[in-house]
Amino acid sequence: MTQPVHATVVAQWAPGRGWRAAALFGPPGAGKSDLALRLIGAGWRLAADDYAHLFAASGSLYARAPRTIAGKIEVRGVGVVPACALDLARVVLAVELGPEPVERLPEPAIRRVEGVDLPLLRLDPREASAGEKVAAAIARL
Repeated sequence: MTQPVHATVVAQWAPGRGWRAAALFGPPGAGKSDLALRLIGAGWRLAADDYAHLFAASGSLYARAPRTIAGKIEVRGVGVVPACALDLARVVLAVELGPEPVERLPEPAIRRVEGVDLPLLRLDPREASAGEKVAAAIARL
């Protein structure tokens, strides 16, 4: 298995398509777990919080949590708590979190992970609509 990557992975159920995940990338304190917590509140499932094993198979990218943190999410100010989680998720979207302003109509971008090209969404996770933006981006795929 690959070394864990600093990312949080959450997945949404899509009828006829199954679970499809977004990998949230950003430096420590960027808001990965906070955004994941909001998405989980909207019906998404956690695959991995803070660190994920990402690996390619048959042209797709998959994520799994390291055993020591599987099924757990860090809630800042509360601690590490259990979360309803998936053992494995197919990643279809990369999300880059940062505090800088996001272009209104950005050109399409990709992020290559383990040899797999993923559509890339850049956003400020502190915006109230950040979860809806991730949902809208993954729905378009």
